[in-house]
Amino acid sequence: MYKRIVIKLSGEALSGANSNSDSNGNGNLYDTTIIDNIIADIKYLTDKGVQICLAIGGGNIWRGRNADHIDKTKADQMGMLATVINSMYLCERLIAAGQTAQVFTPFSVGTFTTPYSKEAAERTLKDGGVVIFGGGLGHPFFSTDTVPVLRACELNCDCVFFAKNINGVYDKNPITHPDAVRYKSLTYREIIEQNFEVIDIAAMVLCENNNIPSIVFSLTEAGSIRRAALDKDSDVGTIISV
Repeated sequence: MYKRIVIKLSGEALSGANSNSDSNGNGNLYDTTIIDNIIADIKYLTDKGVQICLAIGGGNIWRGRNADHIDKTKADQMGMLATVINSMYLCERLIAAGQTAQVFTPFSVGTFTTPYSKEAAERTLKDGGVVIFGGGLGHPFFSTDTVPVLRACELNCDCVFFAKNINGVYDKNPITHPDAVRYKSLTYREIIEQNFEVIDIAAMVLCENNNIPSIVFSLTEAGSIRRAALDKDSDVGTIISV
């Protein structure tokens, strides 16, 4: 069982694999079933003593890389704000389920969130609360995949969970290739050399350099978070290591 983890929740996964969202993420913001499963798994794990951080993407609301008609920096800043909205939503859902949680951002959002510091995040975790990272890193040109890895390094986490709408890393696109094969395990170097576009390359290099394992798995499978967290040898998704 992992003791302290960071879970990266992609915005697209929050809206469901069959979301009607367009390329900018407009459409169904949240899949109720998936959100309920996330809340249930997190509550179950915190009751077991697992300390949990969440890093939230914003692709269900806004995808900056598809916004060719506006400045790249502004598009990324809008994406950061989208992650804050998702973070506040998940926080309120957790609180309603009886789980304490707090949203931290690298920039001020009035009184809506708490400015991030390692010390404040540590206190929340040790008190049994869930730490939620919104706002990305606060700077453009960094993907939200980088956030959970950087925070995992700072907070000495055991593993980074990348929860997506696909259940692992495949040798080719499983959507267009029915014969695609899922890898049970890979190294960061293998992913980088074979150019698998599953995690941002900067995040993978940071994981590799700091010897932090990660798991790529699907949110659409009920209980996938708790199974991955409680059993390091589970067959949930793809395990990536140095």
